[in-house]
Amino acid sequence: MIDQRGFILTRQWRDTRSGTELEFWLSSEAGPVKLLVPAQQSVFFIAQEQVPAALELLKPFTGFTVKDVPLKDFTLQAVKAFYFKSQRTLREAKTRLLEQGVSPLESDINPHDRFLMERFIRGALRFRGEATAGKFPVVPQAEMISDDYQPGLKVISLDIETAMQGINLYSIGLYAVEAGQVFEKVFMVADQPVADNVEIFNNEKSLIIGFLMWLADYDPDIIIGWNVINFDLWYLEKVCEKYQLPFRCGRGEGGKETAAHWRTLDDEGERRAVTIPGRVVLDGIELLKAAFYRFESFALNNVAKELLGDSKLIQGNDRGEKITDLFLEDKAALAKYNVQDCKLVWDIFELAGLLDFAIARTKMTGLPLERIGGSVASFDFRYLPLLHRKGYVAPNSHLLEDAEQSPGGFVMESRPGIYDYVGMLDFKSLYPSIIRSFKIDPLGMVLGEYEQLDQTELVPGFNGAWFAKNNNILPELIKELWQLRDQAKSNQDAALSQAIKIIMNSFYGVLGSGGCRFFDSKLASSITKRGHQIIQQTAEFIEQQGWEVIYGDTDSVFIWFKDVANAEGAAKVGKELESQLNHWWKNRLDKEYGIESALEIEFETLYQRFLMPTIRNSDQGSKKRYAGIVLKDGKQELVFKGLENVRTDWTKAARDFQSELYRRVFYDEPYHDYIKTTVQEILNGNSDHELVYRKRLRRKLADYQRNVPPHVQAARKAVDQAGAEIRRGDWIEYVITVNGAEPLQAQHSLLDYQHYIDRQLAPAADGILYFMQESLAGITDQQIGLFE
Repeated sequence: MIDQRGFILTRQWRDTRSGTELEFWLSSEAGPVKLLVPAQQSVFFIAQEQVPAALELLKPFTGFTVKDVPLKDFTLQAVKAFYFKSQRTLREAKTRLLEQGVSPLESDINPHDRFLMERFIRGALRFRGEATAGKFPVVPQAEMISDDYQPGLKVISLDIETAMQGINLYSIGLYAVEAGQVFEKVFMVADQPVADNVEIFNNEKSLIIGFLMWLADYDPDIIIGWNVINFDLWYLEKVCEKYQLPFRCGRGEGGKETAAHWRTLDDEGERRAVTIPGRVVLDGIELLKAAFYRFESFALNNVAKELLGDSKLIQGNDRGEKITDLFLEDKAALAKYNVQDCKLVWDIFELAGLLDFAIARTKMTGLPLERIGGSVASFDFRYLPLLHRKGYVAPNSHLLEDAEQSPGGFVMESRPGIYDYVGMLDFKSLYPSIIRSFKIDPLGMVLGEYEQLDQTELVPGFNGAWFAKNNNILPELIKELWQLRDQAKSNQDAALSQAIKIIMNSFYGVLGSGGCRFFDSKLASSITKRGHQIIQQTAEFIEQQGWEVIYGDTDSVFIWFKDVANAEGAAKVGKELESQLNHWWKNRLDKEYGIESALEIEFETLYQRFLMPTIRNSDQGSKKRYAGIVLKDGKQELVFKGLENVRTDWTKAARDFQSELYRRVFYDEPYHDYIKTTVQEILNGNSDHELVYRKRLRRKLADYQRNVPPHVQAARKAVDQAGAEIRRGDWIEYVITVNGAEPLQAQHSLLDYQHYIDRQLAPAADGILYFMQESLAGITDQQIGLFE
């Protein structure tokens, strides 16, 4: 009998004769282990009034039983549970019922997810049972309970080098740091020794066989890489297919490795997911995006430069050709390049704490380590077991075809101008705090509608919604997460803090999503419209104190501290307003609704100079676009929001130009000569390398029929003239020439410099020059077509 703690790496289910078997691979205190939970039954629920029709429709089916359960649906009607011996039978029964207008509730939950969520197991657990002997112990009758185990995972960084065309594998690079020791290894096709860390093979087939044998022996829990699923591992799968070999890269019983299982995530089959029993594959790009990192480009070289100050050993558009040249002429250099790519990924994971973030996210959501996104699924994982313990099952709102949309965040009309001393007051996690304060909750709304509750037991929402003050779930769940985040901050656990912030902020989006089983427009509207009200009433309070609110945006208000002499005075006023508003909201919610306020407003930022621009070619103030100078860590910093400077579809020339021009205007420095010099540099052809546009291809090239945009025109020329392979999702780099858009790698015509002055420099400059009663055209005496 063993009694250990562990962390779930992979989870699967399979139908057997005795029932549905669940399989969990763990990284445990004693190493990898497989837990089996045999003979589980799958379940869905049907409202009492639909049970006779359901039984009639399911007469052809066998292997299920119907039981009474102490549960109700969201109309407070009793339900019966339909238990199936086979998950496959459940799915077939669900399809049959839905086709005939009968609605089985919670019929889309996978057996392993239901097993874990009902036990509140989110990644970490404690297990007991008799284990079989062998390389990987197997516990065939495992008992599991929730735990807070923090795993120590064995990780390897992987990268491959290949020919540009066809399936032709050159090498596989690997990198890790374990117990302070650096591990570097390269598998390569070569006919003579290359380097001490390079294992050579006569051909591609022996290389892939050797790599798989090594992988089984090294036995990592986690494989990391850059686009590692859709390129590296998929390519290795294709190599195995080429030689009719199974891509056995997973753990298995009795030393027999298991094969990877692939599934496509889009109609074109270009995005894939992979399941490798006992191992997890984590892609650096996807994890950075999930942790809300933002880069102009997520190419490895660009991210490495920005985060690490390091780079790939081979760069440039002809990198593919250079790799082939090294493979033919300098294999030692290719090996160094291969390992460097692995090391860059490892270092990015370390610096950004991506593995810690993935673990913390799983502990918060219950979702698999490699699951990216999944906000609806994570909401289910947290909410459903609590709902069941209240005596209810979830509705099927995600199956409704016509979902009414709720309004977005409030955006106030802005007052354009250049200001001294503008403060931003920001509500901390506004939507979660609204949910928590105003008791917004799917179950609470049901109780408010169907239970005969006294008015004092209800909180009004919007669009006719009422929420029960008691017996709700989501407000208490938000409160719990909020406290956990405060604790994480106190412990300086940045990964956990970020994971909790993301899940809390996702709850509004989930409730407003037609894909959520709890979707109801009254829920989301009760959050957003309450947010509108809070921002408007906050602005009114501030103006009653004698200050001018020049803008408000979703969860923030911007205040002009007019006639304040210095930054210290403005900051003092900002902190006073923060205290007054928090006190005012607390009293107001207690007096009007009899509820405790969780609203918390912070004086977050003081702009020493601030620009609120107009809409282009208009006197009306813009929205979600501004710039200013803030004091950060004792240094003044120029901040842009929504302007050209932070838009990656604008050229570097325009973005750099705007940044420097705004700096000069804000600091009252001369700017006429700078503008004239920049324009002349472009006209002289000295800035060509900064005039490149970069835009992602959102659809297939063939799908663009009408209104073909410039980047698509350039992409088609790249295919026709340079033989480029371009797919949906690729980034297109192009320039505007006298003959239109042309791809950077196949530019034949002269640049259209007047286009760049008209369409790039002028819009970037005139947003601020407008307030100086000037324009770029006027300063340079250019006849700029856009402003004729």
